[in-house]
Amino acid sequence: MEINSPFILKISKVISNFFNPLVSLVIYFFYYSYRNYTWEEASKKFIPILLLLIIPIAIWIYRNVKKGNYTNMDVSNRKQRHSLYIFIIVATIVFLAVDYFLHREIDWTILMLCILLILMQVSNFFIKSSMHTSLNIYVAALFFAINPMIGIFWFLLSVVIGITRIILKRHTPQEVISGAVIAIFVSLVYLIMVKAIIF
Repeated sequence: MEINSPFILKISKVISNFFNPLVSLVIYFFYYSYRNYTWEEASKKFIPILLLLIIPIAIWIYRNVKKGNYTNMDVSNRKQRHSLYIFIIVATIVFLAVDYFLHREIDWTILMLCILLILMQVSNFFIKSSMHTSLNIYVAALFFAINPMIGIFWFLLSVVIGITRIILKRHTPQEVISGAVIAIFVSLVYLIMVKAIIF
């Protein structure tokens, strides 16, 4: 897909940059906290996510870009992604352990995120599946579990995000589809588990 329109390229870049996986997850966590917790409860739940997941991952990517280990903040190189996936998977496992110690319950959202990342790491040995597409589809499922309309909107947004990744030549159509398939599988499992376990 060869797009030469400066306007389309600029819009694609804005969408792709804004809806990166970390930002999309933060938006979901804010919305979930707003719906389900008081400010005090939300801060107790969100601060560990911020300190153990979001900030360390952002710092890891930034430092590796600065050192030249990663080509860019998207970590577009397939070989470079191996260390990124390992770091994020370890971070999610650490968070799950700390969260279980503090609350004596499993955070199913983060557990399924961890499983999604493990599957993405496995797929990365064969194809550079789109993290933007994959994690945004998973975020769509998270939203769908508490507000189906937002979930559907976010799924459609994920399709647009996938298209922007192709337009910007960060991924091929096959890589976007691969990320989508993995995410849809994990998302369906999550939605079934949410219905069976949480409700």
